[in-house]
Amino acid sequence: MAVLQEYKCPCCGGAIAFDSSLQKMKCDYCDTEFEVETLLKYDEELKKEAPDDMSWSNTAGSEWQEGETDELRSYVCTSCGGEIVCNDETAATSCPFCGNPVVIMEQLSGHLKPDCIIPFKLDKAAAKAALLNHYKGKRLLPKVFMDENHIDEVKGVYVPFWLFSADVDASIRYRGTKVRTWSDSNYNYTQTNYYSIVRDGSVGFSLVPVDGSSRMADDLMESIEPFNFNDAVDFQTAYLAGYMADKYDVDADASINRANERIKRSTEEVFAGTVEGYTSVNTEASSVAFNNGKAKYALYPVWLLNTTWNGNKYTFAMNGQTGKLVGDLPLDKSAYRRWLFGLTAGISAATFGILYLLWLL
Repeated sequence: MAVLQEYKCPCCGGAIAFDSSLQKMKCDYCDTEFEVETLLKYDEELKKEAPDDMSWSNTAGSEWQEGETDELRSYVCTSCGGEIVCNDETAATSCPFCGNPVVIMEQLSGHLKPDCIIPFKLDKAAAKAALLNHYKGKRLLPKVFMDENHIDEVKGVYVPFWLFSADVDASIRYRGTKVRTWSDSNYNYTQTNYYSIVRDGSVGFSLVPVDGSSRMADDLMESIEPFNFNDAVDFQTAYLAGYMADKYDVDADASINRANERIKRSTEEVFAGTVEGYTSVNTEASSVAFNNGKAKYALYPVWLLNTTWNGNKYTFAMNGQTGKLVGDLPLDKSAYRRWLFGLTAGISAATFGILYLLWLL
């Protein structure tokens, strides 16, 4: 028994059939006409589409060798549960995440040894200077907040990152339109042409970072990127002297979804940038496949600056390699009300002036 293939209209999704008078395929819903050869090529492209294949070979990190952890200590915060690692000469007087002054010291055990580390390039003084510079020009920032005495603590912390690298083969199909309008003495006309646009290609991603700490907000860590991996060296415990290292609590397997999301989004943005000359473009199908996917475990330098104002805590993070600093600032509500009143008054005056000129005219 023969099976008839049903074709759907690429424009509206309705069923289309062959119109013998036109010798073309036609959609009875939107009246769009298609050459038979065009639909056959479109059908071939649909058959090529496959689901995403984003698998990884996880070899990040290595086992600690005998004696390597003898000089390392693990501090567990009794308040937030944060766990940090440092050498036995570093005195951990408070937690860099919540500021709690009580920590319990243990011998480091478990977890993987980092593959590499980017040493700190900027010191504590540079972190304080960057924060003060961050305050400049903020008209709605409370003046008292700018007082350096409000900096409770500045801690240099090595943040755990999983670095994902992969070659990506992608095939993305778009629906594009070109709209033309014109008019005559009787009517206004609009003609919309629809296009099926296909992009196939490959793109490589190297060392895409995903932080391995649940205590570090992903958006905060991504905001202080990029780090220059050219400065990375093989991990040695000596680099921890005077600093702390956040002990990862999100492993590489649990970080894969975040890496997949970043890589797929970036791939789609690169491919979309090649589709030009259309009135509108929408993605209809996207398929990405990873090849040679692998991961590294690295420690990246971050300065954490904790401040308190009006009973609220504010945390700022600075890239310990480049000096890029980010963080939320409080709002001076009285200054904001004055600014809003002035803006409203200005808009009202401008509106009145325009209306008055129109009345004169």
